[in-house]
Amino acid sequence: MPLNAIELAKLFHDKNPGITPGHRMCPGCAAPVVVKFALMTAIAKGYHPVVGLATGCLEVSTTIYPYTAWNVPYIHNAFENVAATISGVETAFRAAKKRGEIPPDKKLAFFAFAGDGGTYDIGLQSLSGAVERGHKFIYIVYDNEGYMNTGNQRSGATPPGSDTTTAPVGKRIPGKLQLKKNIVEIMAAHENVYVATVAISEPIDFMRKIEKALEFDGPAFIAAHSACVRFWRVNDDKAVESSKLAIETLYWPLYEVERGVYRVTKKVTNPRPVEEYIRAQGRFRPLLARPDAKEIIEELQQYVTSRYERLLALEEITKDKPLRGPWAKEDIQTDEHAM
Repeated sequence: MPLNAIELAKLFHDKNPGITPGHRMCPGCAAPVVVKFALMTAIAKGYHPVVGLATGCLEVSTTIYPYTAWNVPYIHNAFENVAATISGVETAFRAAKKRGEIPPDKKLAFFAFAGDGGTYDIGLQSLSGAVERGHKFIYIVYDNEGYMNTGNQRSGATPPGSDTTTAPVGKRIPGKLQLKKNIVEIMAAHENVYVATVAISEPIDFMRKIEKALEFDGPAFIAAHSACVRFWRVNDDKAVESSKLAIETLYWPLYEVERGVYRVTKKVTNPRPVEEYIRAQGRFRPLLARPDAKEIIEELQQYVTSRYERLLALEEITKDKPLRGPWAKEDIQTDEHAM
């Protein structure tokens, strides 16, 4: 039965599921909203969430010793191993269920949260291994496109032209030169997986995808657009607007891939120029001051347009053609030796 948005909004407001107020995240940060949308959906569907959280902004700001903003089972992980840790917890849960130590009808949802540094770069090997093994967990990257916890260093998620401390925009180079790593396609290539992009400006789409991830018989990977108001240099009331503009300019297309089948979940028929997204953020201001800014922005425009056209083509090509195969759950150990 589909979730009722009004009921979920009340749950969000009254009970603060999963993560509570009083943490030290920057005012206007999108990351706590990403967490709340995910956990309140799981709770509303009758699941008990278990959270693994990689080192990063969200971790250091919500668990300043001796305090915590989490009211669900929570594990702090190193930068690189949240996927490995939560896959071990998920395996232990299934082993305990098999031995009769946990009621068969008890539903747990295993979530791993990490920033883009801990996902695109440092934790990619751990994430790929956990997904390849087929563990049932939901990995959510709150993508703020840089190592923001340590002061805005470039990551594999940083877009070209963005000003960071390790790839600054200057007279000789226009900031980061490389394209943002396409982590969603990398994860979709694992095939027996549900992957999706989400944004806090589209809460119903977001929660529907969490529902699908919960129901999917296997791992799920979700990339969430997550504005960093501090280092994107936007006002602290602009996180939702940033996500909305990212979608409307095709910078952050909303789509999902389920065992090879693509579906664009929000069609953009009259996209706005990507320059509007760039001009709305102070991190691109040094780029805009360069004499070759117009050329660089045009190259980015061509990229986002062609990528969106490719997604629409993949949606048509893969329609009703899911990958079929022996999704062998027995490959994952389920007995006491798994621990």
